[in-house]
Amino acid sequence: MNSILRLLVICLIASFVSAQEAKPTLYIAPNGDGFDVYLAAAMSKKEVPVTVVDKPENATYTLKSAQVEIQKESTGSKVTKCLFLYCAGINDKGNTSVQLVKDGTVQWSYSVNKGRGEKSRQSMAEAVAKHLKSDFFHK
Repeated sequence: MNSILRLLVICLIASFVSAQEAKPTLYIAPNGDGFDVYLAAAMSKKEVPVTVVDKPENATYTLKSAQVEIQKESTGSKVTKCLFLYCAGINDKGNTSVQLVKDGTVQWSYSVNKGRGEKSRQSMAEAVAKHLKSDFFHK
């Protein structure tokens, strides 16, 4: 009975250790417009299997993003479209691209376009995280 208990404890410890296997580390390079903060939050929210670090030398991967571009729709243009066409799709639009780099080689890249302009930063970051998880880490 005692040996069965020991075997059970060893199996439990082994399964715990394998479950705690080290995740790859990810450094999100700042791009000057604060989008890196949205990306870090999105990695957590979308449960991307990485540990976000604050120094590039501690990272397995580096995620680089272009600055978020916002195309603003003028008020006059919005009013005209609503009067003569319909009001769908008159919001400001935002877009950006990202690259996942390891040892100087681009491993994955993604481009995202979202409506709602400035309000779309969170949505764009979450789209990046979702696709990074499903396309690159497939877990």
